[in-house]
Amino acid sequence: MESKRRSIVKALSWRFLATIITTMIVWLLTGKAEFAATVGVLDTSVKILLYFIHERIWLRISFGKKRSTEYEI
Repeated sequence: MESKRRSIVKALSWRFLATIITTMIVWLLTGKAEFAATVGVLDTSVKILLYFIHERIWLRISFGKKRSTEYEI
């Protein structure tokens, strides 16, 4: 089981990297740094929330998970 805190930290670390990538791509395509930063911030804001929800939903799905035994000797 993964804690909510861990899911949040994972989401934030990924989004930090992804924001830099998105901002750089938009800047390279448009040449407008302020516009690129705005797109990066909006993209990140939406995707952090959606990633967290996605992770929490997948934690409830049993597909591909191995069941642990009640005890081991």
